[in-house]
Amino acid sequence: MAQQVAVEKQQKTLRHRKPILPRLFIYISLSLLAIVCIVPFYIMIIYATHSNADIASKFIILPGQELITNFQRMSASVNIGRGFMNSLIIAGSTTIITLYCAALNGYGFAKFHFKGRNVLFVFVLATMMVPMQLGLIGNFKLMATLKLLDTHAAIILPSAANAFAVFFLKQFIESSIPDSVIESGRIDGAGELKIFNRIILPMLLPPLSALGIFSFIGAWNNFITPLVLLFSQDKYPLPVLVAMMQDVYSTDYGLQYLGVALSVIPIIIVFSIFSRQIMGGVAIGSVKG
Repeated sequence: MAQQVAVEKQQKTLRHRKPILPRLFIYISLSLLAIVCIVPFYIMIIYATHSNADIASKFIILPGQELITNFQRMSASVNIGRGFMNSLIIAGSTTIITLYCAALNGYGFAKFHFKGRNVLFVFVLATMMVPMQLGLIGNFKLMATLKLLDTHAAIILPSAANAFAVFFLKQFIESSIPDSVIESGRIDGAGELKIFNRIILPMLLPPLSALGIFSFIGAWNNFITPLVLLFSQDKYPLPVLVAMMQDVYSTDYGLQYLGVALSVIPIIIVFSIFSRQIMGGVAIGSVKG
């Protein structure tokens, strides 16, 4: 009897034991993918510590001693602190406006039945297929008409129309927020906007956290829109200032790599801190939707 139990236990263990070759293949593939992703960042940081002559003449894998010199020359070339502040203002304001407007629109599409709702929602989804660069000329003319050119508002206000965020939040609201919650607020005498702000918005924190980080990263890295709509150097965000460090006839690679590293490091920190919120929000949206 004991021998039979031992045999059954061994067979059960063998059935649940995964073959070693598939697991080894997965580990090797993931390791190679990690190396491919990490190497460019490593090279960027290493090159930021070397002079332009060293970068142009040889392949470098070890840190240099020109980091402080490069930073001093970069500070003399552009106002890097002002660029950080401009990027923070644009990215932060864009994130707040995007999340609130997307949540409000998604709530309207999900819980309010009005004539032409489906047609309007299809039109919203269709805008996702239009490249942002295609509407840049129209955006420029609109901001010129509104006299908002060369202001941060010209970058921030168009972010209110984010089709993907509207779609994502609409799917979440439809599947996760019951109508009874809204009806209870109406019975208590709350207006529609108060119901949204006091009841619906707090329930949207998981997907909003994920969308907020993606929106912040996208706004921080936005290059083409500020380049077209802003004219004053003191209003440029960090990516545009980094591009301005390139001379007409030559490129100082040390400054370029240092500028890119400074602009990327905050994004890496934000993503590292809030990575769990990103994955949790995306998982909730995919399961619920």
